[in-house]
Amino acid sequence: MNLKDNYRIELRAAIRQLSDRCLYAASKWAGEQLVGIEHDPAKFTPSNTRFQRGSSSIRRRFRTSDISSTPIAGVSYVSTPIMEEDEIVDGDFYLVAKSYFDCREYRRAAHALRDQGGKKSVFLRCYALYLAGEKRKEEELMELEGPLGKSDIVNRELVSIERELSTFRKNGTIDPFGLYLYGLVLKEKGNGNLARTVLVESVNSYPWNWNAWLELQSLCTTVDILNSLNLNNHWMKDFFLANAYQELRMHKESLSKYDYLHGIFGFSNYIQAQIAKVQYSLREFDLVEGIFEDLLRNDPYRVEDMDMYSNVLYAKECSSALSYLAHRVFMTDKYRPESCCIIGNYYSLKGQHEKAVLYFRRALKLDRNYLSAWTLMGHEFIEMKNTPAAVDAYRHAIDINPSDYRAWYGLGQAYEMMGMPFYALHYFRKSVFFQPNDSRLWIAMAHCYQTDQLNMIDEAMKCYKRAANCNDRESIALNQLAKLNADLGRTEEAVFYYKKDLERMEDEEREGPNMVETLFFLAKYYREQKRFEEAEVYCTRLMDYTGPEKERAKSLLRGIRMEQTGVPSMDVERFPP
Repeated sequence: MNLKDNYRIELRAAIRQLSDRCLYAASKWAGEQLVGIEHDPAKFTPSNTRFQRGSSSIRRRFRTSDISSTPIAGVSYVSTPIMEEDEIVDGDFYLVAKSYFDCREYRRAAHALRDQGGKKSVFLRCYALYLAGEKRKEEELMELEGPLGKSDIVNRELVSIERELSTFRKNGTIDPFGLYLYGLVLKEKGNGNLARTVLVESVNSYPWNWNAWLELQSLCTTVDILNSLNLNNHWMKDFFLANAYQELRMHKESLSKYDYLHGIFGFSNYIQAQIAKVQYSLREFDLVEGIFEDLLRNDPYRVEDMDMYSNVLYAKECSSALSYLAHRVFMTDKYRPESCCIIGNYYSLKGQHEKAVLYFRRALKLDRNYLSAWTLMGHEFIEMKNTPAAVDAYRHAIDINPSDYRAWYGLGQAYEMMGMPFYALHYFRKSVFFQPNDSRLWIAMAHCYQTDQLNMIDEAMKCYKRAANCNDRESIALNQLAKLNADLGRTEEAVFYYKKDLERMEDEEREGPNMVETLFFLAKYYREQKRFEEAEVYCTRLMDYTGPEKERAKSLLRGIRMEQTGVPSMDVERFPP
């Protein structure tokens, strides 16, 4: 049995154990990784082998695999025992409680387990109480504030759950799932340090619960915190680190981890989607589009992450593809936040901003913490010139995720529209702090420095230089640097940036006003430098244009030739660059 077979055994067991505890999202994730493991064609034979449970006993027993757990690339992983459970302890009561839980009768499920002392029953009872409290919190929020309002309403079950699980942890009678729930409760109550400690204990003792890893990742807000975690070197740690690196904007490290994992989980749709997310952050839209096309071919009813795909299609203005995607998710599951955001993007691209806002609101009614919907709705309000509503939407997004650069950028735009450049500058600075490799943010900050109230041209030029070094796709930065240097009388610097801009426009085969402006400036510059041959080259290129540009080029060319022959050029007009 090789490494991949060992992973399959672990994941099959995890799927059953997670499903038994109603941790369905984690179970689904484990299932996707199970079928994502690439089979060895030489050894693979179809099999319906099922995970076999051991004999019954009151206490949990652990089995350590006798398979060597040394993965490729020479990394040594720890071997974590797989839990084997007793079906008899609390069996009948647990089954009926689970059936209540599956019907979303959470308090009824908790009541059914009130006298059961098994660890599995304790977890499900506390988890049911937690979800009952969350459900009641949402109901009160709807009654008092509406679906999009802010409120101080809290889950009233947190205190009792924390007290009980804290006692179990002190007594050493808590299992990894109880630790996960305890960490979740501590996080909700704002005790992040203890929550991290408890969640580390949970994932070290049971590493297959992806929910626990995600909660732990949300508490790792800096690289220092991430590096301080005392995690066992299980292969699940690689999934965690890849995701954590992505959230901390360590894109190179994240891609490296996913590339390694892809060598084992070659058919994992999750890994493909995560790679697409990283590439999206790097603004490699063509690559992202290709990945999502492959994902939809392999998994045509997938809705997760498709809102990001719609963002790419929106940015590329692929209206037909976005229309097809919107129709597809609508027919698959229209009452998903992702589906509503995709349809909202479709209407936004068509310029129907009111309809777009309607669908973003629907997404938030389904999940009021859905970050993308808040930021996208803010963008729509900006388009509608409704800056107060835009500010409110962006602030909601920041409340959910203070590291969301898009919301900070949106706030900067809103305050710039309101003629408050000092506030706008503050928010643009926050956005570039969280996303320093996005040229659009640097350009926005440069524009802010150029306003009449600030008029900080040198600072604006620094921002444009940063933008030019961040793969400025629109070539705004180079053109602005050339113009500003020309306005300041720094002719040599202006020539340098105009030539750089010209090279880029030629490489991208772009035409337009910037090309005309650049050619005129360079032609005039070389004429003044008496480098007539080079000046003629730029003038000749301008002759390919029609309209006033051609006439100006003719006049400039006549002047150049007169100067070359020594005849006074009395009729030569002087044209501004």
